[in-house]
Amino acid sequence: MVGNKGIKKYLTIAFFLLPSLVGMLIFVIIPIIASFVLSFSKWDLIGDIKWVGFSNYIKVFNDPTIREAFKHTLVFIAGYLPLVLSISLGLALVMNKKLKGIVVFRALYFIPVISSWVAVSMIWKWLLNPEYGLINYLLSLIGILGPGWLQDPKWAMAGVIMTSIWKDIGFIMVIYLAGLQEIPDHYYEAASIDGVNRWQKFWYITWPLLSPTTFFVITISLINSFQVFDQVWIMTAGGPAGATSVLVEQIYRNAFSYYKMGYASAISWVLFALIFTVTVIQNKFQKKWVNYDE
Repeated sequence: MVGNKGIKKYLTIAFFLLPSLVGMLIFVIIPIIASFVLSFSKWDLIGDIKWVGFSNYIKVFNDPTIREAFKHTLVFIAGYLPLVLSISLGLALVMNKKLKGIVVFRALYFIPVISSWVAVSMIWKWLLNPEYGLINYLLSLIGILGPGWLQDPKWAMAGVIMTSIWKDIGFIMVIYLAGLQEIPDHYYEAASIDGVNRWQKFWYITWPLLSPTTFFVITISLINSFQVFDQVWIMTAGGPAGATSVLVEQIYRNAFSYYKMGYASAISWVLFALIFTVTVIQNKFQKKWVNYDE
């Protein structure tokens, strides 16, 4: 039995949590439920909602546009994930050195993370401009004729990937840096006494002990990559010729360009199921390579 003091305690907690709970209910829980219901319906934001059962989901799996968007999403992940992890880890190893002024460099690398995607995307649209962009200008100095980047279907996704990596490396670098600073120094001291070189220290000490950090980074990066949208919409709007069309871009386009709210909701739930499945698989196989022992 809960006494009067216990009831008063829980009421006080509920009172302070109420504003957050109301906000979560209005802006998170109700929209989630509404989107699930809409995924079985047909609605154009104006007329009546019509129940269509599983036809939206059937259409998703038979829609060639969605299949192309899914393929482009996988291409983005395949290009983005290995590069952002390796570059961020390399930067973290450098930023972990005890050098004078290193804090300044850590802050500089983190600036893109706190910048808005609109600003970053507009800057990179200029950098990747084939006529007066800085990147093609620098390539021309060494005798290379730069590609059309965002105007070329073969190079547009590469431009989006480069932009995404530039913005995100600071965030992942900080996570890796925190992981590096948790590794006890005496491991390296003992290895030095045994004559272990720098590469062997990294491979047999640093990398295994960073596996929990790597697992976390891979998980959140995969989730974010499946939901890539801002940079795509601002830089290419899914073009040219649909070369950078991704799943979330198709959700947005069907919802707010074609006003197919039910179909857009169905795509959203398919994407949720995909992300959930990938995350569960990751959690299942983490024991085979993630080392939590120090």
